[in-house]
Amino acid sequence: MTAAALILGATAVSVEAADRRYPIAYVQKIEITDPSGRTSWERKDFLSCDDVVLTDEDVRYALRHMRRVSWRAYDPENTDTTGCEGEAIVTFKNGKILAMGIEPNGRISTGEFYAGMKPTASPPNFYECDPCRKRKMALLKDALYRADERRLKRFEAEGKIPPGEAEVRLRKARTEGNKP
Repeated sequence: MTAAALILGATAVSVEAADRRYPIAYVQKIEITDPSGRTSWERKDFLSCDDVVLTDEDVRYALRHMRRVSWRAYDPENTDTTGCEGEAIVTFKNGKILAMGIEPNGRISTGEFYAGMKPTASPPNFYECDPCRKRKMALLKDALYRADERRLKRFEAEGKIPPGEAEVRLRKARTEGNKP
């Protein structure tokens, strides 16, 4: 019984463990190459990429918490994506370079390179980072509110909802969103 509990506990810890190939202690430099990029998957009704900015802190947090997933689990055709991806280059003390694309919902794609940006034999990898998603989306609460506001104002202008209804729905959403 005790052994089963230990195995279960170890499994639970490893689910959110970072990829050990990229230890945060060995990061030499982080360069944000595109703090707020757009992909063809951007959904402005959900979130405008102008409201999303990738920071050094986001990259460090991702390195601590990301876990590898298969392409099937990452594939934008089969999963939710914001279409907003910041990009960073992480240089490690051993000379390895990691190019990262990070979405605010915790989806991460990576490519490994040697010095001079020569690709390694390692294929691209895909990650999920649930703690990253929770952290970043909490920071983006106002951005999501602005996206709702744009969408509802457009609906009102197009006559899809009655005049004044956008304000009522926005107040209700803001009130419900601030409840613990």
